[in-house]
Amino acid sequence: MLSISDLKLGTVFTYENDPYQIVKANHTKQARSGAVLQSKIKNLKTGSVLERNFKSSDKFEEAEIERMKASFLYKDNDNCEFMEDESFEQVSLSINDLGDQINFLKEGLSVDLLKFDNKVIGIKLPPKVDLKVTSAPPGIKGDSVSGATKQITLETGSVVNAPLFIKDDDVVKINTDTGEYVERV
Repeated sequence: MLSISDLKLGTVFTYENDPYQIVKANHTKQARSGAVLQSKIKNLKTGSVLERNFKSSDKFEEAEIERMKASFLYKDNDNCEFMEDESFEQVSLSINDLGDQINFLKEGLSVDLLKFDNKVIGIKLPPKVDLKVTSAPPGIKGDSVSGATKQITLETGSVVNAPLFIKDDDVVKINTDTGEYVERV
């Protein structure tokens, strides 16, 4: 059984008979009342996000999520195709089911497929991925105040803020949890 102190960012648990993942968690304590967890939770089956407040007396079951290693193959208009590393079985997931994770998928990337009740419900990306810069506007001379950034476009089509010294064809490391630039590789 999980208590509210066990519910941290990324924790997967069962709530109302469905698997949910903590997207945002904030523990608060008010004067004469018990601790409260203000959270945003994502239903891993439907993708819907709910805001819920849990009391310290609430208990939760840990969700039985099976993880399988897979490789990203390609994406078409509606779906992304993955291949399980052990069985070589192809699995298709809707682009809508993946949400913002689609911004970090490149061909050959190794991910974990998440299965609940023998049905693939999502993926778990590695914490950081290396992506090639396809478009980076030049930094303006004299615009080098500490922390100055510019928007760059990556090979997946996503746009992130990066330091002014990043150029076209550089490879950068991106944090998949926050979507932020980490370093140049």
